[in-house]
Amino acid sequence: MRVLNRAFDQPLKPEEKAAMLHAGGIMQHGYQCGMIWGAVLAAGAQAYRLLGPGSQAETIAVIAAQRLVESFRTYHGEINCFEITDINKSSSALKMIYVFLIKGRSIGCLHMSTKYAKAAFSAINFVLSEQQIKAPSSPVSCAAMLAQKMGLSDMHKVMVAGLAGGIGLCGSACGALGAAIWILGMNSINKGVGKISYKDPIALDLINIFLKCTDYEFECSKIAGQKFDNIDDHAAYLREGGCSKIIEVLGTT
Repeated sequence: MRVLNRAFDQPLKPEEKAAMLHAGGIMQHGYQCGMIWGAVLAAGAQAYRLLGPGSQAETIAVIAAQRLVESFRTYHGEINCFEITDINKSSSALKMIYVFLIKGRSIGCLHMSTKYAKAAFSAINFVLSEQQIKAPSSPVSCAAMLAQKMGLSDMHKVMVAGLAGGIGLCGSACGALGAAIWILGMNSINKGVGKISYKDPIALDLINIFLKCTDYEFECSKIAGQKFDNIDDHAAYLREGGCSKIIEVLGTT
């Protein structure tokens, strides 16, 4: 996220720092690689700069997210951190040391980020250069709905919009949860917390509350009982009340 924001000449320091909580696939849970979460947030920020608030910008952010997910999959074969690194928060300290220090996975992740940042920059610019795209009527994104409920700015609503449907409608870990964790991180930073921690008790409590609400499912496709074919499909689901319980629970935590 930091690299892309600077490529667009628009650094967003608190937002970038809070995005660290997505590393390891949502606080080391092993879901979508943190690089994807960060790239999607950066894409949303650029969509807002060019298009302002509203369903048009949110729709573009979702389309950009779809392209970013596919770009990552093309380069790395998988999108989930666990499938790439073979570790998550439940892995032993010995295995983490082996993977990151002996096998050099940390260097491998740096190489991945270098390659992916270039591809992500091109993908975002390509989508934003497209002709006017017809947007469905609001709501477009579950994550943007959550941001609105939590009183965030128009920019932040568009930034998280692409997280919809498990990031760009791919059906993986819930985008609303990812948005809530990011928002929580920003709130902590704005209150003067110097360091963001993977073991932040408030963030961990938020995840536990989310899991109780979803019958202990993380993935959007399992929670919704479907994988969304397109933005119109997801928007219709939201208009019919889909995700309303999750948004209510996360938005009042």
